[in-house]
Amino acid sequence: MTETPRSHWTGNATPEEVQHWSQVAEHVAETLAQDAVARDRANETPYAETKLLKESGLVTLLIPQEYGGGGAHWSTAFEAVRILARADASIAQLLAYHYINAGNIVFTIAHPEKRERWYRDTVAGQWIWGDSVNPTDPDLRLEPAGGGWVLTGKKRYSTGSVVGDALLVNARITAGPEEGKVLTFVLENGRKGVNYVDDWDFLGQRLSSSNTVTYDQVDVRPDDVLDALSDEPYSTLVTAGIQLAFGNLYLGIAEGALGKARELINARPNSWFLSPAEKYRHDPFVQRLVGDFKAQTAAVAALAGQVNRRFEDVVALGNGVSAQLRGELAVEIAELKVVSSDVATQLTHQIFEATGTSSTASKHGFDLYWRNIRTHSLHDPVDYKKLEVGAHFLNDELQPLSLYT
Repeated sequence: MTETPRSHWTGNATPEEVQHWSQVAEHVAETLAQDAVARDRANETPYAETKLLKESGLVTLLIPQEYGGGGAHWSTAFEAVRILARADASIAQLLAYHYINAGNIVFTIAHPEKRERWYRDTVAGQWIWGDSVNPTDPDLRLEPAGGGWVLTGKKRYSTGSVVGDALLVNARITAGPEEGKVLTFVLENGRKGVNYVDDWDFLGQRLSSSNTVTYDQVDVRPDDVLDALSDEPYSTLVTAGIQLAFGNLYLGIAEGALGKARELINARPNSWFLSPAEKYRHDPFVQRLVGDFKAQTAAVAALAGQVNRRFEDVVALGNGVSAQLRGELAVEIAELKVVSSDVATQLTHQIFEATGTSSTASKHGFDLYWRNIRTHSLHDPVDYKKLEVGAHFLNDELQPLSLYT
């Protein structure tokens, strides 16, 4: 008897696939770039931006073609996130989290026949999947009631919750024979008792819709449930995936800042009065600084491409993924997280030395890149990613499973 494949993600993205979806993402990025600064300052809920994502087809990129999706691969999805991040990192974050949240259809659900309903609903409604799973707020409670459960509590940092059509939630059962089990389930936007708190007013990533959500006696039905959380290796790839999405997000921010810097530098007419160069862009100090960051960003891009394909290869193994293989993949992703975070934060801070005083004018909004990377790079401490890499290199140690590792 032939074993049913764990997922439809097999093989690798073709150049044609990557080119097609990159063009789609670039078109969306061009639209977002036109007023990214103004929208950031307005700090309004990104309904128009999510509508743009839906109309482009990017939201169903990873869903099988047989259900109306794009049938694309993970490296293509990460490339789309990177392209959008060059223009608007908030909306790139929304898309990245959507891909990982909707990825739970496969990572969490082991039985293919159970996935079809979620695929079809996502395509039919062009759903964006938000989440409410922040493990630093472990206070959601599921109490058995009437064949299902009642959900109470709150979660901060619930990215995409307000604009999402589907809200992915993790909560622990607090009573009964299944007490202690953590369920992953989905609530449609507007489910009675779900309240979205307008408290996302942070330094950066202001349009990521990462507000608090409270739950007041919310009915959770058995058919809302994807499955229980487990440490089965394939299912835990969801965490490796979100960390990899971060690396691509940070790379895109760095590339966007560098591209904007080039534009500002080339627009400046004269060099510093002590410079031997006539044009500002010919100044050796300006060229040195830009060249340094261009080389660093190119190196991160090469590593991202390698790790994206590595993730794709591991995902394609399905039930053949072992705990050891999964752990080694997590270390490779941690390496990307370290260098992408460090390069992006340093570049977006120091690049002002090349662009000059005029680049700090409010009309340019050049601070947006630094504010965005500075905010999101604190999602989980990068020092612990460095520790993860070092412990594996020195002692062949792998970190314990969590929603961060």
